Amino acid sequence: MQTTLVLFTLLLVALSVRAETINFDKDKAGEAPAGWTSGVTGDGASKWEVVAEVTAPSKPNALKQSAEGKYPWCVKKDISIKDGFVEVKFKPVSGKDDQAAGIVWRFKDGNNYYVARANALEDNVSIYFTKDGKRNTLKYQDAKFDHSAWNTLRVDFKASKFTVSLNGAKVIEIEDANFADAGAIGLWTKADSVTLFDDFTWEGK
Repeated sequence: MQTTLVLFTLLLVALSVRAETINFDKDKAGEAPAGWTSGVTGDGASKWEVVAEVTAPSKPNALKQSAEGKYPWCVKKDISIKDGFVEVKFKPVSGKDDQAAGIVWRFKDGNNYYVARANALEDNVSIYFTKDGKRNTLKYQDAKFDHSAWNTLRVDFKASKFTVSLNGAKVIEIEDANFADAGAIGLWTKADSVTLFDDFTWEGK
């Protein structure tokens, strides 16, 4: 009896942390993805919409952000994770000031969250925390990647330890304790960045 109970508990734990992926292929093109909430930190606007994209890693759709705002974001508020990982495939499209693609985690609201981002104009990866609407830099690291192709950005987080990877290679490892509790996860861009996203994957609890 005790052995059966232990096995059942382990099964429940395994199921609770199973990785899930959203590829936006069930969403209607021209509309925001179902179950996501969007906004912008600071001035400006955000426009997140599902679009048909022939180059998407998982066809036929991708998610596109095309409005100009200080820091546009789009999150899955019905998911709350403290420890785990978030990964997304992204492709820079355009932007004179920025060509950024970011992942948000431990999101409390539009003014308080962590973000890791890759920038095609600067060829670097960085990690920030946004607190009370102000972005604070934790670390920058040079990281070149193919701007014309789809790339993979990932962040692993456990307690205060964070690891950011680009195309499977670790770029940043750092510790920070500004936001210790579970929060929502999502995506992020900056300024005039027009960016495509696909295969948004997460695992955690």
